[in-house]
Amino acid sequence: MDRLTEMEAFVRVVDHAGFTEAARKMGLSKSAVSKHVAALEARLAVRLLNRTTRRVSPTEVGLAYYDRARVVLAEATEADAMVTSMQSTPKGSLRVSAPVSFGIGHLSTAVALFLRACPEVDVNLVLDDRFVEVVAEGFDLAIRVGVLADSSLKARKLAEARRVLAASPDYVERLGTPRSVDDLGEHRLLHYSNLATGNFWRLQGASGEERHVRVGGRLTVNNGDCLMKAAEQGLGIALLPSFILGDALATGRLVEILPHRAPDLMGIWALYPPGRYPQPKLRAFVDFLAEHFRGKGPERW
Repeated sequence: MDRLTEMEAFVRVVDHAGFTEAARKMGLSKSAVSKHVAALEARLAVRLLNRTTRRVSPTEVGLAYYDRARVVLAEATEADAMVTSMQSTPKGSLRVSAPVSFGIGHLSTAVALFLRACPEVDVNLVLDDRFVEVVAEGFDLAIRVGVLADSSLKARKLAEARRVLAASPDYVERLGTPRSVDDLGEHRLLHYSNLATGNFWRLQGASGEERHVRVGGRLTVNNGDCLMKAAEQGLGIALLPSFILGDALATGRLVEILPHRAPDLMGIWALYPPGRYPQPKLRAFVDFLAEHFRGKGPERW
C-alpha cells in the first residue's frame, strides 16, 4: 500500500476521532481506511491507536507519529502545489476589483491585452471606488491606490502616482493662485467623498509639517473623473492622482496648483489572498500587470 495514503488515513482518524468521518473525508469506505491504518501499524510493528467500541484515540507512540505525519503530509501537499503552480497553463476565471477611474483609464487596456495573451482565462472586472473585502466577497485580486492598511493579504506594487492639486486656467484667472498650503482654506475645494480622512486633505506644508485642510466646496462626489470635469469647468481646486489628471494637465485644460510642494506619492497595488504558491491564473495575471505598468511613475501617466 502507498505510504502517504496510510499516513493520511491515520491522521484523518486521529483528527476525527474515528473511522467513519475519516472515511467520508477521504472518499473511501470505512473498511478501506481501517485496512490502511492496519497496514501502517504492521509495517511499523507498533500499535498507533487505542480502539474501543465508543472511541478511537492515539497511543503515546501514535501521538508522536501523528505530529510528524502531519508535517510530512503538509510538505507533500506543498510540493504538489509548487509543481502545479510552476507548470500549469493559466486557465479559469478571475474576479478582480478596481477603482472606477483607474479601471477605465488604465486597467481595462491591461486586462484586454492579458486576455489575448491567456486565451483560457476569463476576467470578471468589477469597478467600484469602495474598498471591497477581497476574501469575504469572493475576489481573486483587488487593485488599491494609496497607503495600504494592515491585512493578511499579499501585496505587489505595480506603480506610483502623485497626488496633484489642479484647477482650470479660468478659475486661476478669476480667483487667483494659492501661494501655500495654508492659502487653500480661502479657495473653493472640490471634495472626494471616499477619502479615508473624511472632509480633510492631509498635505505637507512648506516646512515639512502635515497640514489638515478642510474641504467643503459646492461639490462632493465619489468619483475622481467627475471631480476632474468639475475642475475643468472652473468650479474649484481638485486633489487627484496623476493617472487621472495626466491628459488634462498636458493639454492645458487644467494647471497644477502649488507645483513646487513636496512630492505627494501614492502606490498602486495588486492585493490577493495569501498562499505560498498562487494559482497559475492569478500568478500570470499579477506578473502581467507588473510588466504592463513597469516604468509608470508619478510624472509618466
